[in-house]
Amino acid sequence: MAIAVRGSRGGGSGGVGAGFRSFFSYRIFVSAMFSLLFIATVSVLITSRPPTTHHRPSLPSGANVYMHRTFLALNSDPLKTRLDLIYKQANDHITLVKAYAAYAMRLKLEISKQLKMFDDLAKNFSDLNSKPSYKSSLFETDGNLDEDVLRQFEKEVKDRVKFARSLVAESKENYDNQLKIQKLKDTIFSVSELLGKAKKNGALASSIAAKSIPKSLHCLAMRLVEERVAHPEKYKEELPKAEFEDPSLYHYAIFSDNVIAVSVVVRSVVKNAEEPWKHVFHVVTDRMNVAAMKVWFRMRPVEGGAHLEVKAVEDYSFLSSSYSPVLRRIESAKKQRFSPGKKMENATKDGSNIKLKNPVSTSMLNHLRFYLPEMYPKLHKILLLDDDVVVQKDLTGLWKIDLAGKVNGAVETCFGSFHRFSHYLNFSHPLIKERFNPKACAWAFGLNIFDLDAWRREKCTETYHDWQNLNEDQTLWQLDTLPPGLITFYSLTKSLDKSWHVLGLGYNPSISMDEINNAAVIHYNGNMKPWLDIAMNQYKNLWTKYVDNDMEFLQMCNFGV
Repeated sequence: MAIAVRGSRGGGSGGVGAGFRSFFSYRIFVSAMFSLLFIATVSVLITSRPPTTHHRPSLPSGANVYMHRTFLALNSDPLKTRLDLIYKQANDHITLVKAYAAYAMRLKLEISKQLKMFDDLAKNFSDLNSKPSYKSSLFETDGNLDEDVLRQFEKEVKDRVKFARSLVAESKENYDNQLKIQKLKDTIFSVSELLGKAKKNGALASSIAAKSIPKSLHCLAMRLVEERVAHPEKYKEELPKAEFEDPSLYHYAIFSDNVIAVSVVVRSVVKNAEEPWKHVFHVVTDRMNVAAMKVWFRMRPVEGGAHLEVKAVEDYSFLSSSYSPVLRRIESAKKQRFSPGKKMENATKDGSNIKLKNPVSTSMLNHLRFYLPEMYPKLHKILLLDDDVVVQKDLTGLWKIDLAGKVNGAVETCFGSFHRFSHYLNFSHPLIKERFNPKACAWAFGLNIFDLDAWRREKCTETYHDWQNLNEDQTLWQLDTLPPGLITFYSLTKSLDKSWHVLGLGYNPSISMDEINNAAVIHYNGNMKPWLDIAMNQYKNLWTKYVDNDMEFLQMCNFGV
């Protein structure tokens, strides 16, 4: 037992000592391992430090940036960190200007000033660190950096950066497509507004010029009337000639208050007629100009033996306000315009009455074309000519055209979707919508051969009156003569060959001379009439060659032709 007890104690004491010895051995082992690991880490850091030279072809990027900044932090010279940041800024702007230079080259701007400036700027950035003073003091030194040199280097870099940013800002819109698009949109919008204003002003000025009486025309009319007053014995009224009612001759109707225009139409017809003595002209004007018109054709008789009569609207007694809705409307508008007080104010505010101030609308001359059968009851056919046309060929072939029972022979003016009935009539109105086809082709007044017998048979004047009464409030069409003409002769018009009548010389500068030379009649429809200063020069000589320049009053009135 005793031996057993000692053995137990001895064994217990030895176990405790062994445990302490193993514990201390473990701590020593761990300490040794950490020491070795620290020494290894320091060795790696020391051996992996970057070289002292600062030649940097480009700044580090990505994961290397963190390690690079760690090394700069371990460096005892803080100016090197500053140098690195300056260098990075310079490299960024080198990349930027090179990118703009490359884009400029893609846009084929190799010879442009901008491309040269971009290239020079990139080269200046790149060559900056090659300067001997900077190279030796900043990039190839192992010691501390010279702060003065670094400050000078920083100043030069910032100057170049400032210039680069300025150049890029000025050139940005040349390379930024979004800016280009926006700038173009702004420019288009601005130009469109200016164009719209210019068109409105031009249309107004052109309208005023077209509706005004030129000084030369006013002078001519006054001289002719003065001649009539000074020599009344020379201008006594003549008896009507039998030719004026002879249906076997070629009859023309011309309604105008413009003496010189009518004379050009008559002269152009006669000079191109094969048998001028078979042509009869019926000229109708207003009361104010009838004397001047008669004096002119008495002083300058129609050549070739052609026949001409001059009458005033008032000479046709059947034309009264009780018979003609248009005449009734014109007379009513005149009374309202000249009545005192509130009526005058209302007349000015009323849009329809403002339109009636247009000489074309207020003159019954423009509406006489709808009364041809009543004006010339013994004739079978008559050719209507506007006063702004010039005849270039013999027109007798028009009387030989078979109208196939139609009333009106005219040249159609539609092409594509233009000049259809929908352009002239209000198809939102049920009366128009039910009776007419909006796609029907329109035709032109200016040269129209009328079968007066068919007119009487179809009762076209009555149709015209009915529609004028329905349009009292002007909801079917605006004041003009073509819309009621389209309605009156709907399905009663025969289309003529376009070479008979070429239009647009008063507004369209793009008509080909081949088309004009091939035309029997050319029409100066539009505001740019050939007797006005605003006439288009390329067409004016076609009209002026028929002006009777030997007429003494034209020279006295300085008529510019």
